[in-house]
Amino acid sequence: MFWVHNRVQSIEQRAQELRELVPEARIAVAHGQMDEGRLEQIVLDFWEGKYDVLVCTTIIESGIDMPTVNTLVVERADLLGLGQLHQIRGRVGRSGSRAYAYLFHPRDKVLSEDAYERLKTIGEATELGSGFKIAMRDLEIRGAGNMLGEAQSGHIAAVGYDLYCQLVTEAVSEMKGEDVPPIVSELKLDVATNAYLPTDYVSKEESRLDAYRRLAAVTTQSDVADIRDEWIDRYGPLPEAALALIRVGELRAECHRVGLRELVVADGRARLLPVSLKASQQMRLTRIAKSSEWNEQTKQLSVTLPRTPQGKQADAGTVDYLVSFLQELFDDN
Repeated sequence: MFWVHNRVQSIEQRAQELRELVPEARIAVAHGQMDEGRLEQIVLDFWEGKYDVLVCTTIIESGIDMPTVNTLVVERADLLGLGQLHQIRGRVGRSGSRAYAYLFHPRDKVLSEDAYERLKTIGEATELGSGFKIAMRDLEIRGAGNMLGEAQSGHIAAVGYDLYCQLVTEAVSEMKGEDVPPIVSELKLDVATNAYLPTDYVSKEESRLDAYRRLAAVTTQSDVADIRDEWIDRYGPLPEAALALIRVGELRAECHRVGLRELVVADGRARLLPVSLKASQQMRLTRIAKSSEWNEQTKQLSVTLPRTPQGKQADAGTVDYLVSFLQELFDDN
């Protein structure tokens, strides 16, 4: 049996829980951060039948052929991509015996539309040739595009893929008589900081671009925490530049929470728009940022940022200060 638990930090704990539940089962653990020699020996022992269950990460999605394995359990399948799910499911049923694949997601969390579509597609495409059907489904979503260039097909070329999906979702909701999901206001966030994903941390360019895109789309601190945990599990401890990028994501989420559409840092000050303050918040503002200026008519708030002892503007500290400032100003608890 393959038991996929795609969190290196807690994979040993999951293996121990399984050992306690099924004491007679011989359980091993495998993940990409293990020593290469040790990992190879564990996989070889599992192939030779010395273990019954391999608790592992998505490291098994390619390059492992074990015809005797007939059962697959995947935790948090809602977090995996369609291609990953298809590859991982293909690790079982590689012989003439019947195989079983169980894909789980949290009962207490509502699936996102994308996650639901991925799981629905992988659940429907179970017969021989399903890989082609999955590829066709992906083609239906993204459009065929221009084979000799970068252009997308249909209306996507005019508005972009993400906005196109949002417009289609709204149209379908209206036709069904359902409430149209609120549109997340676009946020202009301009804060000079040394925040990026180093190439020696995330080597593949497409992986870095996807990570930037996902972080730019966050709206809650929970979203940022999930991305941070995923990066640590996949790539290891965060270098300083990547940690700074996570801090920017936290600031972005905080801006969405309080309804900002613009936060720009320039010349030692931060300009925030739009800002509406209750009387209690106005009093709080004079206490936490005495040199701030708020215009009730234009809804603009200007805040002087703290400086280092040498008189130079802080870098990562600026982002941390702004997160704390927004939390203290707008939290009425």
